[in-house]
Amino acid sequence: QVQVIESGGGLVQAGGSLRLSCAASGRTFSTYGMGWFRQAPGNEREFVAAINWSGGITLYADSIKGRFTISRDNAKNTVYLQMTSLKPEDTAVYYCAAGARPYGPARTMGAPDPEIGSWGQGTQVTVSS
Repeated sequence: QVQVIESGGGLVQAGGSLRLSCAASGRTFSTYGMGWFRQAPGNEREFVAAINWSGGITLYADSIKGRFTISRDNAKNTVYLQMTSLKPEDTAVYYCAAGARPYGPARTMGAPDPEIGSWGQGTQVTVSS
């Protein structure tokens, strides 16, 4: 199974940018879809973005579409979330997740009951107004 660790969170002003990274362990990283989720205080964890095993298919939540970009570098076992035009409502703990099965489609991570194999510990993103 793929284990993941996030980094890159921090404090940024509204309109600014941040790039989150998710480093994964395991030789099978390149066969798993990966995703980002977030949880704001008092809210449930919600889907943000997903990418399939090859990087050829991406999926985004409507709330961040056009502002965030998910990508992956299979040679570095890393997935990224580039966040631009950040808003105060983007403030949350951001979690990286690995899909539950090899070659699973990205859409399974964006489903109401996402198929997740492992979660990271989360990284805090705070956007000030």
